[in-house]
Amino acid sequence: MLNINKTFDGSQLTITLEGRLDTTTAPTLETELKASLEGITDLGFDLADLAYVSSAGLRVLLSAQKTMNKQGRMIIRNVRPEIMEIFEVTGFVDILTIE
Repeated sequence: MLNINKTFDGSQLTITLEGRLDTTTAPTLETELKASLEGITDLGFDLADLAYVSSAGLRVLLSAQKTMNKQGRMIIRNVRPEIMEIFEVTGFVDILTIE
């Protein structure tokens, strides 16, 4: 299960993910992003409560990064060690901006 909380502040959007971002939940996040990114120049992900990310979840994050490369920036915050390890193994640390 994945809880997605969105906070808009003008052209800034923060998405807080809680739970598991996997093959079951990734399409939901993808749909939410497609509906939300127009006019957004600053996209932030808060992953403090994200317990797991699969390759399907990584694909959605990569897609969001590609979109934001064209219209602004994307920052990922509060990454747990086990998620950071997945980012490192997959090379996503070089693609994503992680604080």
